[in-house]
Amino acid sequence: MSKTAAIVGGGPAGLMAAEILAQAGARVTVYDAKPSMGRKFLMAGKSGLNLTMNAPLADLTAQYFEAAPRLAPIVAEFDAEAIQGWARGLEQPLFTGSSGRVFPEAMKASPLLRAWFARLDALGVVRETRARWQGWNEDGALVFGTPDGPKAVTADVTILALGGGSWARLGSDGAWADVLAARGVDVAPFGAANVGVAVDWSPHMERHFGAAIKAVRWSVAGHDSRGEAILSQHGLEGGGLYPLARLMRDGAPLHVDLMPDLSAEDVIARLSKPRGKATVSNHLRKVLKLTPAKLALLQEWAQPVPQDPAILAALIKNLPARHSGLRPLDQAISTSGGVMWGALDASLMLNAVPDTYCAGEMLDWEAPTGGYLLTACFATGRWAGMAAARSLGILA
Repeated sequence: MSKTAAIVGGGPAGLMAAEILAQAGARVTVYDAKPSMGRKFLMAGKSGLNLTMNAPLADLTAQYFEAAPRLAPIVAEFDAEAIQGWARGLEQPLFTGSSGRVFPEAMKASPLLRAWFARLDALGVVRETRARWQGWNEDGALVFGTPDGPKAVTADVTILALGGGSWARLGSDGAWADVLAARGVDVAPFGAANVGVAVDWSPHMERHFGAAIKAVRWSVAGHDSRGEAILSQHGLEGGGLYPLARLMRDGAPLHVDLMPDLSAEDVIARLSKPRGKATVSNHLRKVLKLTPAKLALLQEWAQPVPQDPAILAALIKNLPARHSGLRPLDQAISTSGGVMWGALDASLMLNAVPDTYCAGEMLDWEAPTGGYLLTACFATGRWAGMAAARSLGILA
């Protein structure tokens, strides 16, 4: 009789584990709480599906910070090149941008996901939706809440790929953490990652909502990030800030260099030019070419704007960004925290629950945007699937 595998979670990690196990010959069923699978994957692809980062392995794994030692061998087995080969095998043409980010030519997730589902269907993978995992019953069977009532499922192996603690409306609500903790699994608290900062703007900022703050350098605790942010009614959001969110979780202050391509001396020299009857604002526009959005930030955070060129230059080069902390956890692109590495063996099997593996964002790691998130989800899903298949004796 064929071995059976239950995959809980229909995101990239769960689907990758399902593919590996089905290819090895297992009878695989994927369960998901939502009416359809891959919802966060589809949302990520709305602005261009960044599959991976075309970078050397050492550069790739360095972006996993404290989790790099555990993720490095996993990512090495399914790195950027392997992910690209897998996507092309689904007849998805790819291209690499100037930054090294890899995208499907379609610039969205839906064509790839449809092709992936077709492959899984051909392998006999069963997909069950509206099945919310609730834990285990007294006999050790998986229990799902369904529209028809509770459903108990037994399987030879289980892979949990339930996501982190953000974007609950797409299915990643972190509710599983209490279930696992009750079974003696150590779970680190969730924290917001790749998220914007909240700012209580004064009324004069309203006309700038939607403007992009470009060509700036953001800094937190000695770490810098070049990249833009969007000014919104709730604060600042964007790729320039996301890499620094992890450093702001503990309250480290944020600063911005509004003129990163000029030295402080250059800024002083330009500010020292005669301004005649021009206002300070018009003088700044003329000599520094400050955009209206940058000028608005300076006026918001440095009011009253100093007249002395040296003092003003110091603020322009290192403007304290007054904010009220990170945006809420559920609005984060990804989260830190999750199943702690000490709760897992090298195969990603839970020490406290034999034959049950974990994969994807529910593990305790974080990474910036830029392809690193999906890379680790794909790689850990594949790793757990391979390990489960070997434990079933269907893969050498």
